[in-house]
Amino acid sequence: MLLYLNGLFVGLLILANIVAVKLFSIGHLAVLPAAVVIYIFTYPIVDVIVEVYGKETGRKTVQAGLITQVLALIFIFIAIQLPAAPVFGHQSEFKTILGGSFRVIVASLASYAVSQNLDVFVFNKLKKKHGTKKLWLRNNASTMLSQLVDTTIFIAIAFMGTMPLAVLVTLIFTQYVFKFLASIVATPIVYLLVSVTRKQESKNNAQGSSAVS
Repeated sequence: MLLYLNGLFVGLLILANIVAVKLFSIGHLAVLPAAVVIYIFTYPIVDVIVEVYGKETGRKTVQAGLITQVLALIFIFIAIQLPAAPVFGHQSEFKTILGGSFRVIVASLASYAVSQNLDVFVFNKLKKKHGTKKLWLRNNASTMLSQLVDTTIFIAIAFMGTMPLAVLVTLIFTQYVFKFLASIVATPIVYLLVSVTRKQESKNNAQGSSAVS
C-alpha cells in the first residue's frame, strides 16, 4: 500500500503544478488556482502514511515529492526549449501553460517544503500524545496549520510587491478558508485510507509469516 500511496501523492503534486495556471471563481467570493482542488488531497495522504508507517516514512515521502517536482520542472524546461516542429503551431501556448514564472516556481517549492514537513511533524507529535485515538484531531490540526503556512508562504513569495498588502491578505484568507473547509470534508477519506491500508498491511504480514513457516 505504501507504494500506491507514494505514487498517488507524487502524481497529485505534479498534476497540481500543471493545472496551477488555471484560475476559477466561487461566485464573487474568491478567485482560486485550480491547483488547490488537487493539492488539498496531498496532506491527507501524508497523514495516512505517518499514521500507519511512521514519521520517518512520511518525511521520506515529502522528500521524494520535492525531488520529483524539481525533476519535473527541469524536464518541462527542456521540453519548452526543444525546437518546435513546423507542424506544431502552439509553442507559445505550450510555454504559457507549462512555463510559469521563476518567482512562482520558487514560491511553490518553498511553501511545499515547509508546510508538508510541518504537517508530518505536528501529526506525529499528536499521534505520540493520543496513540491510535483522535485521528480526526491530528489530521485536521496538522493539515489546517500546515495549509495556513503553505498559503501564506506561497502568496507572500509569489506576489509580495506586485499588489497592495490588503489584497495579499484577502488572497491568503480566501484560499485558506477553502482549504480549511476541504480539510474537514476530507476527514472521512483519511479514516477510510487508514483502515484499508492497515488491513492490507495485516494481510501482507500474515502472508509473510505463513511463507516463512
